[in-house]
Amino acid sequence: MDNLITRQLQMILKEGEVEFERDFELEINSDFLDIKGKGWLAEIYEDLEGDGPIPLLHKLKFDFKIKRNLILYDEEIHFNRYRLISLRSDFYNHFNLPFYEAYKRLCRTYEKDCLKVGLQERLWNGPPIAKHSFGEANEIGDFSGTGATGWKLLAYNDAQIDVQTRLHGYKLIRLNPYETLMTGGSLKRLDHLLMNPKEEQRKILVNWLLRKLE
Repeated sequence: MDNLITRQLQMILKEGEVEFERDFELEINSDFLDIKGKGWLAEIYEDLEGDGPIPLLHKLKFDFKIKRNLILYDEEIHFNRYRLISLRSDFYNHFNLPFYEAYKRLCRTYEKDCLKVGLQERLWNGPPIAKHSFGEANEIGDFSGTGATGWKLLAYNDAQIDVQTRLHGYKLIRLNPYETLMTGGSLKRLDHLLMNPKEEQRKILVNWLLRKLE
């Protein structure tokens, strides 16, 4: 997604002379989704109360590609009860994804931030496929019954990305607003740092990101 945060990350990578591809799209090879992979997605879909055939993405989009690393910046809308449900899948027990433990904690802690941005109708209800897959959304803000179908679809698609990138042999690096870096003698949140980073902070940021690629 093109926003201030990803544009700042792009500038920082360029200044650090890191070779990268912006807005990378991964075409999905359906042959890679074996019985086990389909089982994981079916499990997550069912846990989110999806109905009917499981929807599959044919193309995945990432903010950056650096060698065999794919980078996504997840905004506040990604951290909520439905994403937490998706993270309970056996897939995450099978593969030790670097963001897994942190994301469970963030989903429990920061749903209030998700609520600030996620109560818009287009986000709460989601696109038409959300209704088709998860049913009619409840009134905005009401989590009883069906709840937020748009949020459910986003959580399911995030899990699809996690599974498919692994099956296609890539390392997925998920960045989030709540990560903290030490700079100037204090811890600062990633999203705050990336609003207008100074030269010294940009160097800290590129080194921090490169360590994630190791």
